[in-house]
Amino acid sequence: MFRITANLEVSYKRLLICMGVGLILWLIPTPQGLRDSAWHLFSIFAFVIVGILIEAAPMGTMGILGISLSALLGVLVPNGSAHPAKDGIVNALSGFGNSIIWLIGVAFFIAEGFMKTGLGSRIAYFFIGKLGRTTLGLAYGLNLSDLILAPVMPSNTARVGGIVYPITKSIVRRLGSVHRGPSTHNRTAAFLTLNAFHANLITASLFLTGTASNAMVQKFASDLGVQISWVRWAVAASVPALIAFLLMPLLLYKLMPPGVKRTENAPELAREALRKMGGMKRGEWMMLVAFLLLLFLWVFGASLQINVTTAALLGLCFLLLTRVLSWSDIKGEQAAWDTIVWFAALVMMASYLAKLGFTAWVAENIRAYIAQLSWYYAFPIIILLYYYLHYLFASATAHVAALYFPMLSVGVAVGVPPLMLALFLGFCGGLMGGLTNYTQGSAPILFNAGYVSLRNWWKFGFVLSVLFLFIFFLFGGIWWKILGIW
Repeated sequence: MFRITANLEVSYKRLLICMGVGLILWLIPTPQGLRDSAWHLFSIFAFVIVGILIEAAPMGTMGILGISLSALLGVLVPNGSAHPAKDGIVNALSGFGNSIIWLIGVAFFIAEGFMKTGLGSRIAYFFIGKLGRTTLGLAYGLNLSDLILAPVMPSNTARVGGIVYPITKSIVRRLGSVHRGPSTHNRTAAFLTLNAFHANLITASLFLTGTASNAMVQKFASDLGVQISWVRWAVAASVPALIAFLLMPLLLYKLMPPGVKRTENAPELAREALRKMGGMKRGEWMMLVAFLLLLFLWVFGASLQINVTTAALLGLCFLLLTRVLSWSDIKGEQAAWDTIVWFAALVMMASYLAKLGFTAWVAENIRAYIAQLSWYYAFPIIILLYYYLHYLFASATAHVAALYFPMLSVGVAVGVPPLMLALFLGFCGGLMGGLTNYTQGSAPILFNAGYVSLRNWWKFGFVLSVLFLFIFFLFGGIWWKILGIW
């Protein structure tokens, strides 16, 4: 299976930088209106976020450091606690008790089944065989495979690295795109590469389980009293995301036309791959049953009183009992355990920043600048700020952890309909990753293939961001009005 191979080493120079940031903030006098514990927790949080941004250490390592410092320095101990040491560590580890964290972790385990059984590749080759006679059709075929897999593969990086990229690479090699440069075939490879990348971001925004940071959005929205179910997310995203899904390849096709318009070899490659795979194996059938079971439980779970995490656990149990997955597979799924650790740490710190009043303090200071505006004007300002500040982040998770709750709080304070703002900010978590070659985990995988120049990656990333925001503001706004979200 594809493994996320971001920075796996500790850089002591970079660690000293983020420690310096945290220490400076700790020593600054607590701003008026804040408790000392809130400010000191923020300094630890800033240390972790800066460490993630500059890759001082793996995210899991930074998460453990954040948990440990929060417990050691007593910033989470309630006033008058009779057992400060015990309360400190219990509160520091509270993130691991969040069901949303385990939903994402379990979904990573389930995603392993798609790659282990080969069902994910079979789905991709099926669509390529049906649609791949033209370059544009090939693009839609690749995108449809990503769309089908997105609901139960919460790592869009794994979808790209484990399924979409290897298949795209084999196709462009068959087309002759072996060498880097502006050749006819490489223009085709560039188009297919950018298409696969941005389609992956759209599918990440379409489902609550489309990418890991979406679950963090659900948790933070819930802390403000805004409840977002799996179905509510998917229904609200469906119209604007699917319009973006359909229009994006067409726009890219016009802006950077591929050198090869017809790809007669692609369907044959797909059929050849399917012939080598043979008929559906037992493991693939069991994986398909698990896939349908999960979709059913996530769609109808609320009426059946089955929690989304419970549904994911049931799907995992089915795969374990049918021996599609083994316990060794679960133990070896490094990306899942890594996500559980850093996710728990960031959720814990962000939650306690809210409980201790820091987030409300930030929101109030921002609100003071836009308080005189009608929410009709404040709403797009908040969205645009949140979206384009992603240039400063190398991780959607770090961005969501740092800015989602404050931005949502500000919007709610000035009268923006809470559910609409919570959802739109959530959808941005996937879409905004297309701005650069470093702001989303799947970006380095495709960028490093070498078919798209840095200039074009950034240029078309910005152009498509305008398209996505236009679609979500216009068509999303109309659709959400019909749904009664605002």
